[in-house]
Amino acid sequence: MVPSLLQRTTLAEFLAVPEIKPANEFIDGTIYQKPMPQEKHSIIQRELTFAIDRPLRDLKIARAFPELRCTFGDRSTVPDIAVMSWDRIPRNPDGSVANIFAIAPDWTIEILSPEQGQTKVVKNIIHCLKYGAQMGWLIDPDEQTVFVYQPKKEIEIFDDRDRVLLMPGFAEEVQLKVGELFDWLLE
Repeated sequence: MVPSLLQRTTLAEFLAVPEIKPANEFIDGTIYQKPMPQEKHSIIQRELTFAIDRPLRDLKIARAFPELRCTFGDRSTVPDIAVMSWDRIPRNPDGSVANIFAIAPDWTIEILSPEQGQTKVVKNIIHCLKYGAQMGWLIDPDEQTVFVYQPKKEIEIFDDRDRVLLMPGFAEEVQLKVGELFDWLLE
């Protein structure tokens, strides 16, 4: 039986339920369904995943995964983009990437959808930081702003088109200005 949305359950029961789209997340004993991504969200997610993954993957520094389920700290969430350092990517004995990621991403990226409130998304970013993430981004396409979260630091706001976005230390090869990120929406 599939638990209904907003039904109280356990993490084990939640993980036993088949995946659906858009994904469900398990937060504080409750199941929530993520909103269906719309055009701005989808464009930024696709282009940013490629912009991060290509240079970091080629150098075996990290991988960027869209819509990757990460289960840790009694939560199971699906960041829009989860970036994992190469040496932290869970692997099977044969070296292939594992299907289960029971750790926080090193860098979690969320893209706000029009009908989505910021509170739950920010809580997910802070949860990742608490469990070892180096950085979290919250991208607001409508406001053309990126909020950057780091452990034990003030939130930084990037809304100047010419400003280079802050990256985690392992991702310094990725250089991207605020304007470049939001110019993807002009296609």
